[in-house]
Amino acid sequence: MIKFLLWWIRNNVPGAKVELDREVGNIYITKGIADTYPCLVAHIDQVQSIHSRDFQAIETKDIIFGYSPKNKRLEGLGADDKNGVWICLKCLMKYDNLKVAFFVGEEVGCVGSSKANMDFFKDVRFVIQCDRRGSNDLIASICSTEIASKEFIEATGHEQFGYHLEEGMMTDVLTLKENGLQVSAVNMSCGYYDPHTDHEFTIKQDLLNCLSFVENIIDNCTETYPHEYDYKMGGFYGFDDYFYEYYDELYELLQTYPDLTFGEVEAAYQQHNPKLDRTELKSTYEMVKADLDFWGREEAEYYKHY
Repeated sequence: MIKFLLWWIRNNVPGAKVELDREVGNIYITKGIADTYPCLVAHIDQVQSIHSRDFQAIETKDIIFGYSPKNKRLEGLGADDKNGVWICLKCLMKYDNLKVAFFVGEEVGCVGSSKANMDFFKDVRFVIQCDRRGSNDLIASICSTEIASKEFIEATGHEQFGYHLEEGMMTDVLTLKENGLQVSAVNMSCGYYDPHTDHEFTIKQDLLNCLSFVENIIDNCTETYPHEYDYKMGGFYGFDDYFYEYYDELYELLQTYPDLTFGEVEAAYQQHNPKLDRTELKSTYEMVKADLDFWGREEAEYYKHY
């Protein structure tokens, strides 16, 4: 992906300034000269296995999905987050002044954004990430912590594009806020479904609607929208002694990644709260694993009768 993006930008946005962090793998792009810039970010890793050599992205009138003709099987597109990457590239071609950052390793704990060059973001108005499944979620709060100002949320005009506010999960914009990003940030649905599986697919109209929404923000949000991240109340642990507040968060995480060990979960969570109560986390992890096992067996027993 790094090689492809460098090639694509060189051939399609020749005037852009491109910086590759060779140690980490992040790519930073600045197009145009301005006092302030709209800013988009996306991650370039994906969860699914390496594609077969004959992998094809099959595009119909309405959807896009991945397929291997030789093996006669579906294979994941990696639309999480290639849909976000596509939106970034479309906007790079359209706008005279824009900043874009592509991060590595989001799917394994926001590795790239945790090591981001924060100087790159000092002159941005806001940061948009398109890295949410579905069609209409606007994420301005992650783990009960706001990442955008009310003024910015209102200015986006999200309702006319069918978006509504939802609570989100860990992704790069949260890590940027924790690293000191001083402007509003949001994540939004961009038309992919069944992420992290080989049945992943994109609904084209939902992706195009997301692009229109992003363009609307860039066109109309011409002011800087400051927002200070309140770390004391934020991250995954707004209430250190009551980790059960985030049972649902861990449940969804383990539902998506059932093979995550406690050590892996602990490492990911400690990134956001070094003072995490390990005992509380472990008991919640074990409770969630037990509940997932129970409900999985219950569901299998139920469907045996149909």
